[in-house]
Amino acid sequence: MAETARSESGPGFKFPFWAQVLLGLAVGIALGFLARQFSVGWLGDVLATVGSSFVGLLRVVVVPLVLTAIIVSIANLRQVTNAARLAVQTLIWFAITALIAVVIGLTIGLITNPGLQAGVDLGGAKEPSSTGSWHDFLESIIPGNVLGLEVSTSQNDAGISSSLSFNVLQLVVIGIVLGAAALAVGEKAEPFLNFTRGALAVFQKITWWIIRLAPIGTAGLIGRAVADYGWDLLAPLAVFTIDVYVGCAIVLFVVYPILIKLHGLKPSKFFAGAWPAIQFAFVSRSSIGTLPLTQRVVTRNLGVSENYASFAVPIGATTKMDGCAAIYPALAAITVAQLFGVPLGIREYILIAFVSVVGSAATAGLTGAVVMLTLTLSTLGLPLAGVGLLLAIDPILDMIRTATNVAGQALVPVLVAKRNGLLDEKVYNSASVDSIEREPVPAA
Repeated sequence: MAETARSESGPGFKFPFWAQVLLGLAVGIALGFLARQFSVGWLGDVLATVGSSFVGLLRVVVVPLVLTAIIVSIANLRQVTNAARLAVQTLIWFAITALIAVVIGLTIGLITNPGLQAGVDLGGAKEPSSTGSWHDFLESIIPGNVLGLEVSTSQNDAGISSSLSFNVLQLVVIGIVLGAAALAVGEKAEPFLNFTRGALAVFQKITWWIIRLAPIGTAGLIGRAVADYGWDLLAPLAVFTIDVYVGCAIVLFVVYPILIKLHGLKPSKFFAGAWPAIQFAFVSRSSIGTLPLTQRVVTRNLGVSENYASFAVPIGATTKMDGCAAIYPALAAITVAQLFGVPLGIREYILIAFVSVVGSAATAGLTGAVVMLTLTLSTLGLPLAGVGLLLAIDPILDMIRTATNVAGQALVPVLVAKRNGLLDEKVYNSASVDSIEREPVPAA
């Protein structure tokens, strides 16, 4: 007989996870305000350390989680009919929603002219240290080693330092190859797949333990943002900042609900189910850091088949960026062009749309929206030095951009699953912000 599902939080737990995160958000805002208003340097440092440590924990677990999830999902695709069609449909919906988002960004930019209303000094313009190109895009796809490891070097007052990082898109490619090879080998690969399934279960449990620390991490992340930024920093680019937030809000709360409604689903249930991931993405500013939580809400709250979701969500986290790769570069390109007096025509607007739809994968494993922006500007022939003028407020913009990214990463698997009979609508229609805390009921 099936046992009654219990919350992972333990019996008698009354304070829901979403409320804990909301409390952490409020505490972070209050502490950040105190740190900024009264110049409490040590408090700002503590908030920064807490926030960065939490995101660091998530990034560490993402590597084994993504690799094992992709291998298992590819192996499990033999149980899913028309797997190739699912993959193609997923990529098509990525492109459709990206195209809609970039059109919205261009429209807002043409209406408001953010560059003409900016009060910034062009003398502060400088090229960023990280840039994007189509060569970077190709390099980000081809693994340099079996773990997708990359070494980056930087020079500071202390000398030259090196650090290791993981290219998540390369991890996805490696996982796909390993999963496909296991399928091709057949029965002899079962011990490898059984080990990988066990490892995946372990990493999923560790991930949930880390996510339970989200209220503390949220306080640190949002507190640092409040402590570091004020209106005096945002004022020179106020129109541009408002444009980015309005554009992302239109995509989040108008475009996505329309697409959900057209598929016969309730938008309110989508937001109830996906909200923990969207909320966390806003404060963490990391699609990759939010990936474990996105995976959980898509399957646990929204009812998407786990075999399909474990493939679609990691792919989306590296290539599906309606905020960073569509709305933002469209508005930023218009702003930079207006600041430097460079006219844009139909050809340039088409190029912006093309780069947004095709080139968003170039941000994978690199520095997110900054790299995507430099890719867009270089394609248009606009001065890369303009990026330096926008970097000062980038973290504030990155909050809403990342929330939009993650919402899109949850949306597309829902739409594709619905179209292919892989969506458990009973689970979807019962979605709530508390659903994430419940363990699935074991089979009888």
